[in-house]
Amino acid sequence: MQSVDRAVTILELLARNGETGITEIAGELGVHKSTASRLVSVLEARGLVEQLGERGKYAIGFGIVRLAGAATERMDLPRLGRPFCESLAAELGETVNIAIRDYDVAINISQSRGTASVTTHNWVGQRTPLHATSSGKVLLAHAPPEDQDELLAEPLERYTTRTITEATELRAMFDAIVRDAYATSYEELELGLNAAAVAVHDQDGAVIAALSASGPSYRFSRKRVREVIGAMSVAAKELSAQLGYWDN
Repeated sequence: MQSVDRAVTILELLARNGETGITEIAGELGVHKSTASRLVSVLEARGLVEQLGERGKYAIGFGIVRLAGAATERMDLPRLGRPFCESLAAELGETVNIAIRDYDVAINISQSRGTASVTTHNWVGQRTPLHATSSGKVLLAHAPPEDQDELLAEPLERYTTRTITEATELRAMFDAIVRDAYATSYEELELGLNAAAVAVHDQDGAVIAALSASGPSYRFSRKRVREVIGAMSVAAKELSAQLGYWDN
């Protein structure tokens, strides 16, 4: 933990000063120059700092820009996604949401209600389980394998009689989600509520959000889901393009 704290201190120092030498960094940290040099070398190897000329001072590297861009992208999603939610909700008549993964849960960051929506529930800001929602399944299906392993190792809560709680069944479902490019949830979170979701990609092709549509099971049936997946995929593709992703 001490090394992490020192590395962050170095980044903060460079961000504040613009450029700084090893001597100044060592003084700021209260360590020997050799220790400061080793820490800087690690950060340099990851592109987080760069040396300005041979044996020169150090400055923030472009790796920080990449990390900052990812954070900015997430903050821009509600703004960029709002028109797509509104348009899709008007087209489908159902409630449309955008959700992102916060490690073990999905968080809804944008919502629009369609003309046929019968619920007034506001999902924005709500934390929902990954295994029992269509958005959560999309996000978990595209999560790093180590995250999947860790999350599926924990007992999964059963919300209804239809909730899937077996890790092996969910893993098989993830393969289908990646292959078919959408996920569904049929009364798995709430009885009488069905949903479908598709992936939203960032400029590097990573799945950073899920675009979902949900409605009462008597209207948003399996047949209806198959009918609307095309429109949902188009909307998600257009939103992904706004984020810099082009699916050639």
